Amino acid sequence: MAVPSADRWGRRKPKLVFVDRLLVTLIHLRHGLPHAVLAEFFSVDRSTVSAAIRQVRPLLAARGFAVPDRPGLRLKTLADVSAYAEAEGVELRLDGAETQVRRPQAGRPGRRAFVSGKRRQNTIKTTTFSDGQGRMLLSGVVRQGRMHDRTAVRSEGIAEQFRHRPGVKAEVDSGYQGPAKEFPRQVSAPPKSPKDDACDGDKHRL
Repeated sequence: MAVPSADRWGRRKPKLVFVDRLLVTLIHLRHGLPHAVLAEFFSVDRSTVSAAIRQVRPLLAARGFAVPDRPGLRLKTLADVSAYAEAEGVELRLDGAETQVRRPQAGRPGRRAFVSGKRRQNTIKTTTFSDGQGRMLLSGVVRQGRMHDRTAVRSEGIAEQFRHRPGVKAEVDSGYQGPAKEFPRQVSAPPKSPKDDACDGDKHRL
């Protein structure tokens, strides 16, 4: 429930109570809804939603992600997820969730780093890990939109986990072609989409 608070001009401005901040964050993590959409649902500014998610995410990360059908077991790090997947024979699903955010202020260092090459918008990206039924096991490090998924695989230590745990297997989207080539026995990715100017024969083979 949003409760009113006063801004510096004395105007009443909606503010999310903690339960709603938690709910906003969980919905965003589970369904990937943009901050602007969540702001409409909860009748607040987008900046209020963004602030709530920034505040609550570290709390959830410290608590860890619950494991389906394993009461008491919580995964807090990528190493935890990799060990669990290898021990239990769980095939992971990797995906990079991208969320549009407010444009950083002019003059801010690294401002262009938020511009996504794919969406041409200011975004942040998060690598998520789930099991074969789509149940989330971990939501990884938040990074600026300009960073490609291939780069995140290395900077977040994902490639290192595949290297150290050969029993870990995963399905990934087309943005993770690099790991699929480097670890062909562990990582499965869909073929690249053919270019618009590819001939019919090439499209058929792809």
